[in-house]
Amino acid sequence: MHPLPGLIFFASGFAALVYQIVWQRLLVIFAGSDVHSATIIVAAFMAGLGCGNLAGAQLADRLPARLNLAAFAAAELAIAAFGFFSADLYYRLLYQRFAHLALGVEARAAMLFVSLLWPTFFMGVSLPLLAKALTTRIQQAARITGSLYACNTAGAAAGAFVATWSLLPAFGLERTLQISAGINVLAAIGAVPLLARAGRQVAVNHDAGARDAETTAGDATGTREPLRVRFAAWAAIYAMSGFLALSLEIVWFRLLGVMLKSTASTFGTLLSIYLTGIGAGAAIGTQLLRRTREPAHWFFVFQAAIAVYAGVAVALLVAGVGRWSGLAWLSSYFATYEPMDARAAMHQLAGWLSGGGTLPSQFLLLYLMLPAALILPPTLLMGASFPLLMKAVQTDLARLGRRIGGLLTANIAGSALGSIVTGWVSLGWFGSAGTLRLLVAVGALFPLAGLALAARTRHRRRAALYAAIVAASVVTLLSMPSGAALWATFHGATPPFVNVGEDGSGTSVLRTVPGREPGVVVFANGVGQSWIPYGGIHTVLGALPAFIHPHPRSAAVIGLGSGDTLFGLAGRQELERITCVEIIRPQLATLGDLLERWRYPGLVEILNDPRIAHVYGDGRMHVRLAPQPYDIIEADALRPTSAYSGLLYSDAYFSLIRDRLAPGGLAVSWSPTARVHNTFVSVFPHVVSYGDIVIGSNQPIAFDADSVRRRLQDPRARSHYARAFVDIGPLVDGYLARTPRVFGPHDDRSAFADINTDLFPKDEFSVPLKTH
Repeated sequence: MHPLPGLIFFASGFAALVYQIVWQRLLVIFAGSDVHSATIIVAAFMAGLGCGNLAGAQLADRLPARLNLAAFAAAELAIAAFGFFSADLYYRLLYQRFAHLALGVEARAAMLFVSLLWPTFFMGVSLPLLAKALTTRIQQAARITGSLYACNTAGAAAGAFVATWSLLPAFGLERTLQISAGINVLAAIGAVPLLARAGRQVAVNHDAGARDAETTAGDATGTREPLRVRFAAWAAIYAMSGFLALSLEIVWFRLLGVMLKSTASTFGTLLSIYLTGIGAGAAIGTQLLRRTREPAHWFFVFQAAIAVYAGVAVALLVAGVGRWSGLAWLSSYFATYEPMDARAAMHQLAGWLSGGGTLPSQFLLLYLMLPAALILPPTLLMGASFPLLMKAVQTDLARLGRRIGGLLTANIAGSALGSIVTGWVSLGWFGSAGTLRLLVAVGALFPLAGLALAARTRHRRRAALYAAIVAASVVTLLSMPSGAALWATFHGATPPFVNVGEDGSGTSVLRTVPGREPGVVVFANGVGQSWIPYGGIHTVLGALPAFIHPHPRSAAVIGLGSGDTLFGLAGRQELERITCVEIIRPQLATLGDLLERWRYPGLVEILNDPRIAHVYGDGRMHVRLAPQPYDIIEADALRPTSAYSGLLYSDAYFSLIRDRLAPGGLAVSWSPTARVHNTFVSVFPHVVSYGDIVIGSNQPIAFDADSVRRRLQDPRARSHYARAFVDIGPLVDGYLARTPRVFGPHDDRSAFADINTDLFPKDEFSVPLKTH
């Protein structure tokens, strides 16, 4: 195959993954970042791809080569046009005009599907059109299709990596979309020379008389493949392959996200490694085509080995961490509270590559070697399976497009089902450990199917190989760790010292540290969030606004964590209604489990206080849709570099909570960076700033240190804090003794121009602050 089609399809895949990362971010703002919304977004994206594959398959087989290439170029231009203006659609129209509506799951799913249908449809038509245009003989079909698939997936891997580490930090979401649109235009222009070449070619189909729509084909020499499988059966098999692949991706990303202590750069990096494996595997599988006359057999072998390896790799990692000296550093990192500064490590790596500085070996171990060990071998097998399958099913040039489209649509349907079943059901019922065990069992269906076919065709050696893989699956199932052992290991502990909760929304692990203060460290998705007993910045974050407000009646806290901020807020007894919104549902359950073995009074307060309503979901969406305004709205302390943290540090978020305050109400935020401080001050007309805690309002803030101290002397308040062994007076007085910076509506805010926005959350992407 000429290099130009591969380069064009590489560029198309690059742009597609950049779009996916950015669009998912924009749609989360509209639909929420809970597991149901995230799954709906993925399913809607895949549904559009499936529709495009089906349409492209039908179109490809009806058009001559030149028109297929013209249709491919038109599809790239259609994607570019949409991509260029997609921020207007997804943010300025969908979010800013419709986000205030209380839409049900079905309505949100329909809106997401319709909004994604145009670009994903045209993405889906691309491979059938391009593959059919370039294939002049059926013997070329598998090699050309496999090569195109490899190039497109390699481009997708590059897009995920470059978007995460370069484009988004440099340009933000909207400009990144526009750059991707330009890449689609270049891909369309690149098809022009191919159009000229196609006009000079005469397609020769040596198999025009061969019509075998129901059975598999032989190799390039015409030898018939012994394993005969109907095309409909192949479609069902490839749907199961998609189910397994997407489900494993979810589990791998859950495990690695916890191990790496996920930041904003983690998902894109892991996705790049995952796609690199598939792309490289497709390239390897394409080279294997000339050496095998049994593609169906090797397809089953590769698929069977995927789940076995996935289970064995996790079992070995859990067994080795803490026991093998080479993994001792990993165990220590898993136990730490703070995530690694990945951006700083990447800059250090760039310096080392340019000849200066030291190699960030721990960063490479975490972000490259560990993910590669877990997911590269099975993703190589996933990618290699595709060209083998193409060779097994392509028997007729006239039906080439339909068979590509039919198989890809089946695979996408299986993937969408996998995302729903795993994300919504399996993780909640069985956890990551149980889900992985279930997927190993699902993977065993492939060698069982191969065993049945081998027995039917009397291939004893094949039957023995499949039987051995089935036996390996059984041994793997028996050797895999329990959920408690898995998560204890990945938090640097042992099962007796952890409380574990998990579902599709995330993981909550409470790690007890015997004989030390704090006694319990609270982790969410592997990252330290807070601790128990209470009595630190989290307590002050809740208590300070509660006692500054003269007459608070209702309050909302976004984020539960250990419950410390909620506990600090609840000390103000005049509060009649407190809503705590937590996106990780198991967080509350693990605190309840802890209470059963440790009756810490602070936990008793937040779990049994009748004023407190615990709500699961996206906090920003809850505030937006709340039927009544609040006297106090605040978010628990959140690291600015955590994934999606920008949604709670942007000017749009601060504007939202400003508009949802009751008259005289207070909005509160932790201010971990100067840019967060700038953003907050730029939005609120009245601000009291303590540097690391900022309080804003639509009206002048009636702040008086003596009044706050007097309210803290309320016997009910003192009793509330004293029961949890918190000396609230000195904690709050550490702030009251300062002279806060006060801003009014007429104060100059021109110095606060470098802020976080929804379309460019600079702190989340670790963009340096502009200084004057």
